[in-house]
Order: sequence, then C-alpha cells, then structure tokens
Amino acid sequence: MTKLTRALLAASAAGMLVLSGCAAGTDSSSNSSDGTAAPTKISMWSHAAGNDQEIATVKEAITDFNASQTDYEVVLEEFPQESYNDSIAAAAASNTLPCIVDVDGPIMPNWAWSGYLQPIAIDSALEDALLPGAKGYYNGELYSAGAWDAALGMLARKSTLEAIGARIPTVSEPWTQAEFDDVLAAIDATGDYDYAIDWGNGWTGEWYPYAYSPIMQSFGGDLINRDTYESADGVINSDASVAFGEWFGSTFANGYANPAQTGDRTEFIAGTIALQYNGNWAVKDAYEALGDDLLILPPPNFGQGPKIGAASWQFGVSSTCENAEGANAFIEFILQDKYIVAFANRIGLIPATATAAEQVPNYAPGGPFAVFVEFSNNYGVLRPPTPAYLAISTIYEKAVADIINGANAKQALDSAADEIDANLADNDFYR
Repeated sequence: MTKLTRALLAASAAGMLVLSGCAAGTDSSSNSSDGTAAPTKISMWSHAAGNDQEIATVKEAITDFNASQTDYEVVLEEFPQESYNDSIAAAAASNTLPCIVDVDGPIMPNWAWSGYLQPIAIDSALEDALLPGAKGYYNGELYSAGAWDAALGMLARKSTLEAIGARIPTVSEPWTQAEFDDVLAAIDATGDYDYAIDWGNGWTGEWYPYAYSPIMQSFGGDLINRDTYESADGVINSDASVAFGEWFGSTFANGYANPAQTGDRTEFIAGTIALQYNGNWAVKDAYEALGDDLLILPPPNFGQGPKIGAASWQFGVSSTCENAEGANAFIEFILQDKYIVAFANRIGLIPATATAAEQVPNYAPGGPFAVFVEFSNNYGVLRPPTPAYLAISTIYEKAVADIINGANAKQALDSAADEIDANLADNDFYR
C-alpha cells in the first residue's frame, strides 16, 4: 500500500471533509512593498480551538517567534479537537497539509506511516531534556515533540484512609493488589459513600486505553507483542491480561464502582465517591476544594510495578512542508522553558523539562502536584508506537466496556485479539 493510498483511505474514512482556506505545506515568500523579501509564511494547524488557555500560549509563541527574526512568519489556523484528525486526513489526501501540525502522541506513528509527517530536527540538548512522554519516535526517528505530558494517579481524602486505618502509599511503596482490594472493601463497608472508586468509565474514546491498559500492563499483560508489532494474540488475551480483566470487572460486579458512571466526575469532590482515578489536569479543582485533606497517590502495583500512560499532544512537521527548516525552528522556539512554563500554569499539565518544572509552583520540588512528575518519570509507559494503534485503541475500548458491563473477560479479550490480528493482516502488518 503506497503512502498516497494510505492518505486517501484515511481521508475517505474521515468523510472526505471539504476544507476551505487550508494553507498547504508548500508555503511561499514574496516581496514586500519596499522591494525587500517578505518572510516565508509557515502555516500551522492547532487542535486547540475553544481551549482559550492552551491556544493563548501558542499565539504568544507565534507572535514572539515572528518578531524574533525576519525569515519566517508562522500563520495559525485553529480547529476544534473533535474534528481535527479528520481535517488532517482530508488535507493529506488533497495535498494541502500545513507545515506545522500538532498530533496526539499515540496517533503519531499512524500519521508517520501514512506519509503525513517527516522526522523533525531539533537541538539534541533540547531533545535529551524533554520527558520521555513528550517525545514521539517512529522507526528510531524523532517525529514529534511536546511541551507537556500528563500523568494519572489516585485521588483520595486523607481523612477517608485514616478512618479505615489504611496505609498511605508512596512512590517507593505503592499499595499491593491485596492492599488495594482491602481498601475498596473497607470503604464499601463504611456505608459512607455511594461507591468506593470512580474509574472514569463515563469517559469514552482514548481514555480507555490510556487509563486502563497500564493497569493491565501492571498485571503483566499488554495490547500487542512489542517485539514484532505483528500480533496481539497471546498478549492482549494472555493469562495476565485476562487476570486484569477479571479483577477490573469485579470492581463493578462487587459494587465498588458504578458501571453507569457519568462523564462529569463531580462525585469525588462532592464526597459521594471515596477514590478517583484521574489525571493531573483534574487535581487543581480537587486541591482547591479539599486543601490539605487531598492525597495524590500512586496507582497500585498489581505485580509488575505501577504503570501509567505517557505521551500527549506534540508538534510535528508535515511531509509536504517545503520549509522544514523554518518549521523546525519554530518547534524549537515554542519548546523553550518560557512557553512550557506558560502551558503548565495555564492548563495544569506536567512541564516537559525539569528546568521548566522548577519554575511552576505546583510542580516545583515540594509543590503540591510535584508527585505527578515522579509518577511520569517512574511509571510512564508509551502506548504501542505502531500505526496499528488507531485500530487497537478502538478495539480495546469495546472489550473493556464489555467487561465493565459484565462480559466474560477471556471471551472479550480473545475477540479483541482476533480483531486486532485481522486488522494487522489486512494492512500488511503496517509495513
């Protein structure tokens, strides 16, 4: 399958959106009114339309970059996140990709395989300084880099754990599975809460593999054979993966978690659910509501150490960009600590460099959320860096949703393995 065919297929799946005003990656320069060469325009697309805090930092960096030199002018176009990936696929098919794109970390390998992206070239010192989850590699080459990462943990009230006599876990000594089971049972036995834990299952889409496959990995399972990336059978439905599915399903069957949980997730702060499995983006509101009673706990160790998902939105350069030098220069520019700090302060995510984290009060050493940086460094696992991940994530979401609603874990994961392997074979194993 050629890269052109891949792009056409992707765009067809996206509904062949008709895009107006798309600035193609073949940006150009012209002469200004006084006869001097005008800056070469570098088009950029962002998924953050409607996210005022995130897009504000992007716009500041663009303004500063454009004022810092006379060779290039970055021109931004904003898209809502819900339609952004479809817009990229349609633009690739019509050869109208912008020069600079942002891309969700786990999706990047598919875009690279599909021919949407080219490797980026940034200073090696900057590359080394970025958190592992802020860098996107495919076939050994760097294709994307970002200003932040996200991390998951358990939110709890100190008073709740004290009331049931539970040990407060630490990064070096997280709860074991047995301890966590005892905590859930003890909370349930108090009768003080509607449910012991909010797993976030009211959210859909990428949340499922991002949040739940690391728990499966802590059991010793995974989504695909990472040695070859050519089969999920024997991995996603291994004994360890099935053990995860049976245990996870039991938290709903036993009444510890609500299979009909909604997406607003307000119950933890309201005090009707005792524990919440959530990301660092949610901790600011919880901290403001609970103050020193809030505990940010590591995920339990289910046998293979605590695991959490890594990688978030990152910047890349399209394959059709004729001014990659300028695009790479802007990516280096926006990954200065100044803008990493601004992103972290505004949207609450983990700064992508240690030196930036030191300048963000919440994430600086001793800050109230600094433990999330430790989680990211110690527990972060990338979702499988394969073009097949787009299919894997959807198939896994259905399997876990079925398990939550009472399906047999082995049967659900066997079906997932069959579907993933069929997708791999249909796509010539994404070679």
